[in-house]
Amino acid sequence: METIKAYFALTKPRVIELLLVAAIPAMLQANRGGLDWSEVWLILAVLVGGWMGAAAANTFNMVADYDIDQKMGRTRARPLVREKVTKKSASVFAWVLLIASVLWLGFICNSWLASFFIILTNFFYIFVYTKWLKRRTWQNVIWGGAAGCMPVLVGWAAIRDNVNDGTPDQWWQAIVMFMIIFFWTPPHTWALAMKYRDDYAKAEVPMLPVIASPVETTKQILIYSWLTVITSFLLIPATSWIYLVVSIASGVVFLVMATRLHNGVKAGENVKPLKLFILSNNYLAVLFIGLSIDAVLGWSTLSEMLGWNLTLF
Repeated sequence: METIKAYFALTKPRVIELLLVAAIPAMLQANRGGLDWSEVWLILAVLVGGWMGAAAANTFNMVADYDIDQKMGRTRARPLVREKVTKKSASVFAWVLLIASVLWLGFICNSWLASFFIILTNFFYIFVYTKWLKRRTWQNVIWGGAAGCMPVLVGWAAIRDNVNDGTPDQWWQAIVMFMIIFFWTPPHTWALAMKYRDDYAKAEVPMLPVIASPVETTKQILIYSWLTVITSFLLIPATSWIYLVVSIASGVVFLVMATRLHNGVKAGENVKPLKLFILSNNYLAVLFIGLSIDAVLGWSTLSEMLGWNLTLF
């Protein structure tokens, strides 16, 4: 049982939960208002395949970050550091998960494009982010965060590859969701890094809070928070008033908290950046739950009410 728990921990289950939260609304919006039992089973199948792909990426990441994890208090309880699993066994486990994910999405979910995105996710996360950017530049989470945006593309591809209704795929919506997560990742990660700044410094990882002042860090957090919220509004024409209300309300709360953190740092107050980290999780969850409900109900979109044509590609 301890061994099973160790292998499960390698997959970073809490991180995967967040990734799946991003994939679900993308799949529902990809066939807006067309949910039936066949699609429910397809969504569940995609989530299984996506889970395996994300688990593979997280396991590869733990293998690559083994030396860093030994130095950081936050990661010393990880399986490889505690020697519950060997690096070789973890690598084999990751490869099995990746291959299974690719085959599952290709054969079971009938979407080799989704399989391609899984491969791209693993390559980008391990080689571009973990092995190259993470240890070299403070912009690591800005560009490396693109790997965490891929579940949106995986989900959109899987649904559109199985919908034969003759409607345009409208990939622009998937790209907007991708960009929401892309801009959301830096403030989310930097808020956590502010809390564990000493850990990152000890491991010589140049996260923004390590190489920049707290004021500059929170300034960047505020900038990217604004970019996140503004980008979320781009989906409003393709949704109904439900998403309109949710995106505005959740966006206001997110920006208020980011502003308070920045102003608190400027005033020299004893701030708690972990609050913004937790709120950022809740913001993304609420935003995407609102989008999911909107997509399932399939009410007339604002663009339809206004007579706009949103068929781009």
